Amino acid sequence: MENREDFTQVLELASEAGHILLENGAEIARVEDIMARICTHYGVDSKNFFILSNGIFTSGKAGKVQKAGGQASTYANVDFIPIRGSQLNKVTAVNRLSYEISQGNYTVQQARERLREIKNLPKKPGWLQMLASGISSGGFAIIFGGAWSDCLAATLAGLLLYVFILYVSNRYLSKIVGSICNALVVMLLSITFWRLGLGESLSNIIVGAIMPLVPGVAFTNGVRDLANSDHLAGLTRLTDALLGFFCIALGVSVAFMLDGWIFNGLIDLPGVSLSPETSAYFWQALGAFGGTWGFAVLYTVDREQYLVSGFVGIMGWMVYLLALRIGQFSAPISTLFAAVMVCLLSRFSAVPTRCPAQIFIICGIFPLVPGAGLFWFSYYLTAGELDLSSHYGFMAVKVAIANVLGIILAMELPQRWFSGRRKIAH
Repeated sequence: MENREDFTQVLELASEAGHILLENGAEIARVEDIMARICTHYGVDSKNFFILSNGIFTSGKAGKVQKAGGQASTYANVDFIPIRGSQLNKVTAVNRLSYEISQGNYTVQQARERLREIKNLPKKPGWLQMLASGISSGGFAIIFGGAWSDCLAATLAGLLLYVFILYVSNRYLSKIVGSICNALVVMLLSITFWRLGLGESLSNIIVGAIMPLVPGVAFTNGVRDLANSDHLAGLTRLTDALLGFFCIALGVSVAFMLDGWIFNGLIDLPGVSLSPETSAYFWQALGAFGGTWGFAVLYTVDREQYLVSGFVGIMGWMVYLLALRIGQFSAPISTLFAAVMVCLLSRFSAVPTRCPAQIFIICGIFPLVPGAGLFWFSYYLTAGELDLSSHYGFMAVKVAIANVLGIILAMELPQRWFSGRRKIAH
């Protein structure tokens, strides 16, 4: 590079890459690492990135850039990035591009053109998202103890939920109102199917059907950011996740109140029920795979990563079941073991697949998210049984903390343990 224009283009390239990463679910540390890698390769000393969960402040100075004409050799840019949905295939593509740049395979202009192609990568087709939501809901209904009829009801509710999300919620409603309405719609669908005789346990139908609404990306990335000492970004993302959980709880409560108003009384649920039809390890593994695969599709993971994502989800859930059933550990301790397994497998899988470990963690951790605890907390709060509501609320918090600790412990291990040296992704 020989002039100010080239220097500016490098910083703009890094900023564009960071924008794509941040708005599609990458953690802060990865955004910083990739932006720095791009700048370093093109000879620009730019280590002054300030990245928040919804903004990038980019500055830098010329390193190998030849200064001429009395022009200033510094650059500064502020890029606002609203928190939106996630397309994890874009994160993978930008991550790979950064390593290809560092290997000398792209000029600045070629890299910018490739970024434009990545930015325009389409989401999965609507019919596939609906199918994935249905299969994911049915899978979670199985692993949380539902019978086959509960699985069918949850599958139908999850499928119709995404019809509403794609054609109503995403188009016409704000994020908060849409989240509440999504939870309300899937609740009403689940209750309707149950009242029509489809399904044995309403609670298992609901728990499975609401899982596609759980803000897993915000929760997981918030934990990763905190572990990387990006406290402000981590707290922001965890706040966004808590807001998502609150919207789900509010939708659950409103649906029960509406049903109680129509049928003159709140539905009396007997508590947690586990069906012997689906309790075998094979069916539990199948349910975990279906649930994890569904989220891989909904978050637009590359098709090549579906099997690995499903395998990570299965192994995490199997560790949880073995710790709970055979080890007789509590749910939070079992969750801790399972979360560590999910993260370890994700890190081992990252190198051969040339895919960030975060992709597999986000998908694989979903069976361990306290969706059932959130439901029972909302139900008993609506019923006015504060003792039971507090019990399930605290249990959900403890399970969430166990997930946090498991992710932090596993991610603190040196990368050389997983790849021998720092290679493609971490």
